[in-house]
Amino acid sequence: MKRYPVPSTIITLAILVLAFFFVPTASSSGQENPPPAGAVAELNIGPSRVEWHPTVEYGRLVLTVSTPRGTVLRKEFEPGANPFFEITDRSGSILPDGRYTYELVVVPSVDKNTRKVLQEARTSGDMTAVEELRKAGVLPRERLVQSGSFSIAGSAFVIARQEQQATAAKTASGISVKPTDGLDPLKDVVHADDLIVQSSLCVGFDCVDGESFGFDTIRLKEDNTRIKFDDSSTTAGFPANDWQLTANDSASGGLNKFSIEDVTGAKIPFTIVAGAANNSIFVDSTGRVGFRTSTPVLDLHAKTSNTPALRLEQDSAGGFTAQTWDVAGNEANFFLRDVTGGSRLPFRVRPGAPTSSIDIAASGNVGIGTASPSVRLHVSEAAAPPALRNILLLQNNGAPTMKFSNTDTGHTWEAGMEQTNDYFRITNPSGGTLTMGRAGWLTLRSQTQLLFYLQNDGDLNIAGTLTQNSDVNSKENISPVDGQMVLSRLEQVPVTTWNFKGDDNAARHLGPMAQDFHAAFGLGNDNLSIAPMDATGVALAAIKELNSLVREKEKRIAELEARISALEAMVAKNTEAGK
Repeated sequence: MKRYPVPSTIITLAILVLAFFFVPTASSSGQENPPPAGAVAELNIGPSRVEWHPTVEYGRLVLTVSTPRGTVLRKEFEPGANPFFEITDRSGSILPDGRYTYELVVVPSVDKNTRKVLQEARTSGDMTAVEELRKAGVLPRERLVQSGSFSIAGSAFVIARQEQQATAAKTASGISVKPTDGLDPLKDVVHADDLIVQSSLCVGFDCVDGESFGFDTIRLKEDNTRIKFDDSSTTAGFPANDWQLTANDSASGGLNKFSIEDVTGAKIPFTIVAGAANNSIFVDSTGRVGFRTSTPVLDLHAKTSNTPALRLEQDSAGGFTAQTWDVAGNEANFFLRDVTGGSRLPFRVRPGAPTSSIDIAASGNVGIGTASPSVRLHVSEAAAPPALRNILLLQNNGAPTMKFSNTDTGHTWEAGMEQTNDYFRITNPSGGTLTMGRAGWLTLRSQTQLLFYLQNDGDLNIAGTLTQNSDVNSKENISPVDGQMVLSRLEQVPVTTWNFKGDDNAARHLGPMAQDFHAAFGLGNDNLSIAPMDATGVALAAIKELNSLVREKEKRIAELEARISALEAMVAKNTEAGK
């Protein structure tokens, strides 16, 4: 780039005018790192200990310190205890040299009534009562936070001291200015017209004659470099906030950083610390923001070599209970971490999880494996080929159960395992139970007695009467029965006494074998069992046929008895006549 010579008078004028605006005055830089408005505590740095002396009322103070190696240390201090940070760690080892940044947060005193209001507001989502507490001064309107930095060098804290101030008292021997045209280089210069410098400009007491600018157009050069925007607006309605660009803290041991300061509000909303990685914040031409990447793909793109994450931290400065969450992801999982609760991971998604592994519809229905859940919890598995699959597993350190509750009637059913013997049990609202044992038996109980007991050997005990369906409206293919045939076949069916295998030998039973019964009558689905209704039906048919036979025999007997009676009468008559 070609440089053009500029008359020395113009250069002298430009340097002194800009120096007047850019170089701090004695009144503004008379102390190192002056406490900001609303400071929480005064910082006292000793060789082996940093201590903060609170200047505000508080319930607790929370000190967080970030070390040069990226470790974050946190400690809480109760009223009456000054926050401190020592040169040694818990093991007694000296902390590493480097720059340390800190944050000191004020936790207000919150009584039981106020805490109750906060809890109710959080539950209902209505913060009106909380705002009233802030207006009344019970809760702070803003977080009371103080932040800053200190250093360790040579295994000791760097004790803050004042930089030599760039004031008019500092001689201008470092600036080569010739008092031409009657200008005094140590006096203010007012130039009531536009000032145009067609070369480079160096401002500050450490600028030298023959300054090598390189490609710099404007250079600030001295031990305290600031650019302040002092808005002199006084008319109501016009913005008048003052701002400042600040390079580095002024105190020894301070932070190497670049900040944008809200001078009027005594706040520092933006800071970049020296050593920040390339592309720590990168905004591309579409407005996408990259963190540690110059090629952001989406609106916010965080990139790092190990678990990019977002921390959501609520401190206690507003009266609410402190809570911290992390949202992060890596090659193992995407997860939500409850830092306050012991760094538990209540929510995790593994790489490769299928689409709609968990899907919440607009209706509030939750789908697992489905994008269109039709009920409150819809579990779907559509894998091929069709097969028996376990879809739901309830697991507990103890007996797992589940409940079914009707909020309209207030009735609740419960189903699950029984704790002592691992039975499966269903309990109704009246206390009745249906229980299945691991061995295969089944019971049904009311509150007062056993109603039904199906043993694992097939024996069935009931407390009432066994009733089988025999409604004519439920039957078809109805045919009359030949009683003689039934009786004839029944006569061929052996009836014996016996016991079931596995039963006690004394548990004797009487009856036919299913095979013989089925062969004789062809009733039932197979030849392995006899339905009580079939046995009863055969018995009834046989009884009816026997009854018919009995009546016929009774009729025949009556006829024979009548003939005998007639014969007897004739014999008696003949006998009488023969006399």
